[in-house]
Amino acid sequence: MAKSKKKVEVIHLVCEETGDYNYTLRRKSGGEKLKLSKYSPRLRKHTLHVEKKK
Repeated sequence: MAKSKKKVEVIHLVCEETGDYNYTLRRKSGGEKLKLSKYSPRLRKHTLHVEKKK
C-alpha cells in the first residue's frame, strides 16, 4: 500500500509594492496562495507579500 505524498516545492514571497523577492519558503503544493504581511527592507516597513513560483 503506497501512500501518495505531496511534493514540497520552493516558493517566493514577493512584495506587492516594490516587486522584490524578499523571502523563500518550502511548502507542500496545492492549497490557496499565501498572502502575508512581512518586512520589506527597501521600504523599511511591513507590506503585503504574495506567493509566486519562480
